[in-house]
Amino acid sequence: MPDRYVHLNGRLVAAGEAVIKVSDAGFLHGASAFTTMRAHNGVVFRLADHLSRLLGTVELLGLRTEATSDTLTEAVDELLVANDLRDARLRITLTPGSIAGGAPTVVITADDLPEYPPEWYTEGISVAITELRQSPGDIACGRKTGCYFPRVLAMRTAAAKTAREALWFTPAGHLAEACFCNVFLVSDGEVLTPPLDTPVLDGILRGVVMELCESLDIKCVDSRPLLGSDLLDADEVFLTASCSGIRPVVRVEDHAIADGQVGAITARIMKAYEEILEIECPPDKQDNVQHQDDST
Repeated sequence: MPDRYVHLNGRLVAAGEAVIKVSDAGFLHGASAFTTMRAHNGVVFRLADHLSRLLGTVELLGLRTEATSDTLTEAVDELLVANDLRDARLRITLTPGSIAGGAPTVVITADDLPEYPPEWYTEGISVAITELRQSPGDIACGRKTGCYFPRVLAMRTAAAKTAREALWFTPAGHLAEACFCNVFLVSDGEVLTPPLDTPVLDGILRGVVMELCESLDIKCVDSRPLLGSDLLDADEVFLTASCSGIRPVVRVEDHAIADGQVGAITARIMKAYEEILEIECPPDKQDNVQHQDDST
């Protein structure tokens, strides 16, 4: 397969030839913000929401950038076409460039969406509990930044236990999120998820699930802290992430969730998500855009 393209600082570059400066603060200090997105049928799902969150993080952290929502949207579309991708995993990374000054860095990558095992969705997954803690005083917590190595370490520990993810708690014992996912519980017919000020990431699919619950007439609560007892006593548990979607959790360490099967409410939400994905990213949308481009 020919080398993929990446979008680097405003132009398409073969992935094998893309370079950043060794003085880049994202490389040296993790001074970066990023977002990971899913393209379906050649269309990025909730792109505007991803860009709004990304640029908000850049502003909050004081990272210099010349990127705008418009320039990033154009670059994402150009990259999907250049790599001939329909179902893809994309990542936008923004850094301020060198601390000493100079141009900021914008990197966008796009590859085939991974082929996630079907049994993750039909039979559910197991998760571990990490001993690492998510501190409310850490400005990087609840945000997608270049400071993700502790999460990589937690995933290694989880994998050693044959778990697919690791759940994080705060020092006060409040359930936060997984390494790369938001977490939801179902208890007595209600869907519960940790409040944003836990802190947790304001996940794009987290927001979509809350919208879907409203449309399905399922009460969804994100206003109170959740404890380990809430997790272990839950009737259902599931994780959400832009690329891997909604994954039911049937086991936490050695503890089975309810009867160890995918729950009915989780299944309803999963089905509703697949439907809205098709509605917002229809098969002909990108084809129509490409046809218009070809005719001008």
